[in-house]
Amino acid sequence: MASTRLFLSAKNAAALDAELMSSGGFSLDQLMELAGLSCAHAVYKSYPPDQKNKVLVIAGPGNNGGDGLVAARHLRLLGYNPVIYYPKRPNKDIYNRLFTQLQNLKVPFTEDFESALQSTDQVLDAIFGFSFHPPIRSPFDAVISLLEKSTKPVISIDIPSSWDVDSGPPEAGNLGSGFLPQVLISLTAPKPAAKFFVGEGHRHFLGGRFISAEIAEKWGFELPAYPGTEQVVELPVAK
Repeated sequence: MASTRLFLSAKNAAALDAELMSSGGFSLDQLMELAGLSCAHAVYKSYPPDQKNKVLVIAGPGNNGGDGLVAARHLRLLGYNPVIYYPKRPNKDIYNRLFTQLQNLKVPFTEDFESALQSTDQVLDAIFGFSFHPPIRSPFDAVISLLEKSTKPVISIDIPSSWDVDSGPPEAGNLGSGFLPQVLISLTAPKPAAKFFVGEGHRHFLGGRFISAEIAEKWGFELPAYPGTEQVVELPVAK
């Protein structure tokens, strides 16, 4: 297990991404590829393909959804059978290329989320990232409602969708207040919402094995020791 010294707020996460793509020299494609690869490895560690082979990937219209699409490609190559629900596909070059890559691997897309949820072994939540602001609009309001009721294990990328990146889950009675995934994959550094990710048997991974020590020091967070050639490192979860 490892620990991090500081959470990265929504404001700082956006600013850090901007810096990585300017003076840091990274392209959006590179950051998405690194994030998606980390997510695929975290899925493998949580639910190997010989245990839970079917993965339903819920991709939102932004970069979090792009991370999920990259993860789906890697999961296919790791021996899983992913199915993708992608109802709000933006017509942008980066997402069109990810879509084509998945088509070339014969990864199916579905428009029937409820049926796909019933037949899957696990769910990869790639709907909303750290820039999410309520309300949750259709069709994702129905998706979150179904996930709250489902017993299928859910793995969320960066923050559980419907949660506020800084203040965590919605207040009781609001949509998403009962949504708690089994696994959380923080990217670059945990966000403040991760403080609310608690529970026996839950697992928290960090992916971001590309950040320099100088960048981490500048933004005030600690780089954990990634073991061997691993792309993710597991963080402790409060019970």
